[in-house]
Amino acid sequence: MSLRIEGDVRRFRDIVKGRIRRDLKRYMSNGEMIGKKGKDFVSIPLPQIQLPRFRFGENKGGVGAGEGEEGDAVGEEGEGEGDGQGRAGQGAGQHVIEVDVSIEELAAIMGEELELPRIQPRGQKDIVAHKDKYTKIAPVGPDSLKHFRRTYKRALQRQIASGTYRPDNPVVTPERQDNRYRSWKEDNKPERNAVVLYMMDVSGSMGAAQKEIVRMEAFWIDTWLSSQYDGLDTRFIIHDAQAKEVDRDTFFSTRESGGTLISSAYKLAMKMIDEEYPSSEWNIYPFHFSDGDNWSGSDTRDCMRLLQEDMLPKVNAFCYGQVESEYGSGQFYGDLQKAFPDDESVILSKIANKDAVMASIKTFLGKGK
Repeated sequence: MSLRIEGDVRRFRDIVKGRIRRDLKRYMSNGEMIGKKGKDFVSIPLPQIQLPRFRFGENKGGVGAGEGEEGDAVGEEGEGEGDGQGRAGQGAGQHVIEVDVSIEELAAIMGEELELPRIQPRGQKDIVAHKDKYTKIAPVGPDSLKHFRRTYKRALQRQIASGTYRPDNPVVTPERQDNRYRSWKEDNKPERNAVVLYMMDVSGSMGAAQKEIVRMEAFWIDTWLSSQYDGLDTRFIIHDAQAKEVDRDTFFSTRESGGTLISSAYKLAMKMIDEEYPSSEWNIYPFHFSDGDNWSGSDTRDCMRLLQEDMLPKVNAFCYGQVESEYGSGQFYGDLQKAFPDDESVILSKIANKDAVMASIKTFLGKGK
């Protein structure tokens, strides 16, 4: 019975994965599921998929049960009418359940559907993590690590060899010499870690709709990079004419009314990289989101110099996402194109609306950097 249930659960999860894969674009442009993200799982609403279940209680109905005599018409006028409260709906209802999908499964589905290559880390130095693994059996150890199956097997072997084992009375009594314990060895495993530096223009032209698009992009970027690296650190920088580091919630909710100096964000990002994330040990991903406005041409030139001389030699890729805004000029996208026409480490994406999130993610992550 348990094997049948496990098989049914596996088939159900295959159905769920197929449904997510089919509607991936809709999920990638839906902010609801991002709000239901846990530490290791995401709750995804899936309509028209139901898990059958038994309901226990008194059986008050069934075939032939209820009032009426044989031959009475079914559903005569006036029967079954109630004084229902509220307005009637139009059309059939939709059954919706929420299914928990692990971040790893979600990343695998996204990678397969977007045909994302596995990332080739650029850091030359691995961070070594020390982990204890219980891979050996020893004759001594604490009772908390006693291996009962091995102890029983050893006692059985001893009794058979000594002739004291009786098949008609199969009692096996372990002695001290029979005790076996789990033992460990230290496993030094190299780990590759990555840091994502999210930068965003929070001047007046970047409204709530633009920030929601950035929030969705960041969720899917984190989902994919977390599946590629053993550890993922995220930092958040907001800027108008000045830049500062903030937490995640502040990053997606702050709105200022000042001008825009993009170079302030790049300078702060480089300060973080130089002081905390040496490129020999970390894989570094700066993502900058803006509507393309900058205060002056001189600051734009400073940005290009900072990218060329300081940032690009140290990062895996620099990604710029331009979110469409009715108040933004979009000039900075063209400036980057002109300054880095053939540089594959500079990846640009225009994000017109939520429906463009899927294509933007593929643009950013599709080169496997």
